[in-house]
Amino acid sequence: MVKLRLTRFGKSKRPFYRIVAMDTRSPRDGHVLAQVGTYDPINAELSVDEAGACQWLDQGAQMSETVAAL
Repeated sequence: MVKLRLTRFGKSKRPFYRIVAMDTRSPRDGHVLAQVGTYDPINAELSVDEAGACQWLDQGAQMSETVAAL
């Protein structure tokens, strides 16, 4: 099953996340199928490629609870 979820980047205590499509069995920072956005919690900035996200959702992907809350 494919989910849209967050993968972490950035330094210690300076998190930066990418919103990606991944297989649910992959680890958090494992193999990514596609990147569909970014989230910066320090500056409260969210950027999403709506067309890419909708394409994955149309193909049966689901959003994680965290991505759905964003």
